Amino acid sequence: MTTWLITGCSTGLGRALATAVLEGGDNAVVTARDAGSVEDLAKAYPSSALAPALDVTDAARIASVVAAAEERFGGVDVLVNNAGYGYRAAVEEGADADVQQLFATNFFGAVAMIKAVLPGMRARRRGSIFNVSSIGARISPAGSGYYSASKAALEGMSGSLRKELQPLGITVTSVEPGGFRTDFAGRSLTQSATPIADYAETAGKRRKEHDTAHGTQPGDPARAAQALITAARSGEAPELLMLGTDAVTAITAVLDAQRAEVEAWRSLSTSTDFDR
Repeated sequence: MTTWLITGCSTGLGRALATAVLEGGDNAVVTARDAGSVEDLAKAYPSSALAPALDVTDAARIASVVAAAEERFGGVDVLVNNAGYGYRAAVEEGADADVQQLFATNFFGAVAMIKAVLPGMRARRRGSIFNVSSIGARISPAGSGYYSASKAALEGMSGSLRKELQPLGITVTSVEPGGFRTDFAGRSLTQSATPIADYAETAGKRRKEHDTAHGTQPGDPARAAQALITAARSGEAPELLMLGTDAVTAITAVLDAQRAEVEAWRSLSTSTDFDR
């Protein structure tokens, strides 16, 4: 039986994935900052669910949760770093403390979780790590510079980690969801306190008070959960897993534009070598 450790399970994709994993008969350590929000899952699946409180910025709690998972289930087979939140601001507007907290959760929290489970995965020579990123890491919308940067950092680390762990039987996958009908654009979305008027037509359009997408996103969290389970069970999870037609469309357009720009500037780019 596979044991999953999933962060950020109070709502959205994390909640949908935790439910699907347990319904499918696997063990799951389902975590949230407020353990009360996942207590019902532990009660519904008393033999296969563990539902501890976890703030991924708290190193002591991370160690405690991983130790509890190993004691209860014998180890973690699949880690899903799903905990995170959004932050919208023009780059100039971003408050230093807000940005530091964003990276502490979205990037450094994921790194800490990975470091905590890797000794066990390496000892068993198997395991899967899924780091939930965002299409923002590639499309970089105005007004989401810091959020996109936190997810780009996560993906850059994931790519190197995948190469380090592949010979050890451990896979690493970056997951890029498009728009899903979750609480991401609601309760989980923060923004700069004081907007600057000059950015009204760029970053300003993405402020929460102007966002009409919440509740109308095309993605179904339950189907995303099944896609993640399928990838985990495949034994050959990809380096990048896109979720949603909008994600595939947007990322394909970015890749096409990047290819065109490489070709347009190829002559200048290659002019910097020493003459042979």
